[in-house]
Amino acid sequence: MPPGWPRGVRPPGVEGWQESAVAWLYDLVPPGYRRHEVLKRHPALLARLARQHVEAALQAARHGYGTARVDLRDRVDAHVIDAVMRVYEYEGSRTAALEREVGLVEQALAGKRWTPRL
Repeated sequence: MPPGWPRGVRPPGVEGWQESAVAWLYDLVPPGYRRHEVLKRHPALLARLARQHVEAALQAARHGYGTARVDLRDRVDAHVIDAVMRVYEYEGSRTAALEREVGLVEQALAGKRWTPRL
């Protein structure tokens, strides 16, 4: 698998891989998405929505990071702002990695296969 392939998702071509991918994707989107039959019938669409959801979360983390010091300076102490900045850094990094994972699963659902490099 390519670097960044998500844990818990079986490799494409292995029995049950698509089911493991769908279960993983459903864990990334709001719970209400499970009630839409079109997403059950078309996992590639679920992957698209999951990617968009993760992209929005990453954008929100970046925006929050960029505005937190100004927005919070009159509301909390500096050490609290520093702590929330660390949260944004951690979650931003985690979400950026998740964005890559979702992209790889989306590509695999679209039929892309990777070959090992020597």
